[in-house]
Amino acid sequence: MTENFRFAFQGIWAHKLRSFLTMLGVIIGIASIIAIVSTIQGTNRQIMDNLVGAGNNCVTISLFQGDGPYYMDGGAPQGVYPVTEEIKDSIRAIDNVEAAAFYNSRQWVDGLRRGTFSLQSGRTLGIDQNYLSAMGYVVYRGRGFAEADYERFRKVVLLDEMAAATLFPGEEPVGGIIEIRGEPFTVVGLFRRAEAFQPVIETLQDYYTYRQSENGTVLMPDACWPIVFQFDEPQNCVLRTTSTEDMSAAGTEAASVMNTLIRGSDGENSVSYRAEDILETARKQQELNASTNNLLLWVASIALLVGGIGVMNIMLVSVTERTSEIGLKKALGARKLSILLQFLTESAVLTSIGGILGILAGILLSRIISHMTGAPVYISIPTIILGVAFSMLIGIIFGILPSMQAANLNPIDALRRE
Repeated sequence: MTENFRFAFQGIWAHKLRSFLTMLGVIIGIASIIAIVSTIQGTNRQIMDNLVGAGNNCVTISLFQGDGPYYMDGGAPQGVYPVTEEIKDSIRAIDNVEAAAFYNSRQWVDGLRRGTFSLQSGRTLGIDQNYLSAMGYVVYRGRGFAEADYERFRKVVLLDEMAAATLFPGEEPVGGIIEIRGEPFTVVGLFRRAEAFQPVIETLQDYYTYRQSENGTVLMPDACWPIVFQFDEPQNCVLRTTSTEDMSAAGTEAASVMNTLIRGSDGENSVSYRAEDILETARKQQELNASTNNLLLWVASIALLVGGIGVMNIMLVSVTERTSEIGLKKALGARKLSILLQFLTESAVLTSIGGILGILAGILLSRIISHMTGAPVYISIPTIILGVAFSMLIGIIFGILPSMQAANLNPIDALRRE
């Protein structure tokens, strides 16, 4: 076998230009596939990071009516009981759940203002003492909620950066007073996500997907929620799981536990708790993105097919040129298998070198595409290994016919041919 490799490299080196032109189809095909696959993987990773939140591993369980979220503005739904401590303990005991928090929510609140400044389309949440840690938030100015705030029903709030900038433009928010539906609340702190993470916004759809809840958020203790809104209002739940892969299973189980609080809700507009399956959302976006790129993969595969045909053609020429050599080897006792392996090895080495050059060209091409278009790229080791293996396979498949032709030559006829 070592001798076969030596003969293969000698043959390639003896006809350098012809060998390079033969490899060109394989180089172009492999380079195209590497560039396309790296772009697909890079985009998929970006989608996953954007939706999952850069490893935050949080999943939300909220109330739905029919196919859409339930809005509390029209009043609390009938037959939905408040979340009990027993239910909370059951959810916290779910496998792979690191933390669980419960909160009330209003997506749009009228009358959220400070003097002439108002927070349009801002969210207001009534949170428990576990919410900030479960969501991965930190208070970076002022203080968080103390236990006494809950026990004494203190009307205090936390603002995110957007809400603070809107309600207190150019001023210090901490210590200021805002109104929520006519009730005064004191701002005791500002909060933000512990990890600095910004989703990549490239299209209008990305904006609606990632920025829809970033119009400003106000947090208050859930004990104060009935001061402004309703008593016994159903709560939502947020879980932080040990890994991204555990989010769907933990969210589904938690939703099932919370649905035991619902009585007598059925029909088309039935009310139920559902987990926000963010991984499924990510997968759907990935599939939509990959469907277009898959067409490009088929086009790149045609270049590989053309390259394989070129290899077969040049190997047939090589067999014709070396007919006398083959006849001499067979006359000296070489078996069909050894002749077959010699030419198969040469074909595989030829395409493998083309595959390696194609991978290098593909990495360079993907970097150029990323620089010119801003598209993210991710080149994985398995993709590189697969590229080399595939190019070798091309050589073997398209080298079989010339190799069999060489192995089946009659030694007498081969020696007589000039």
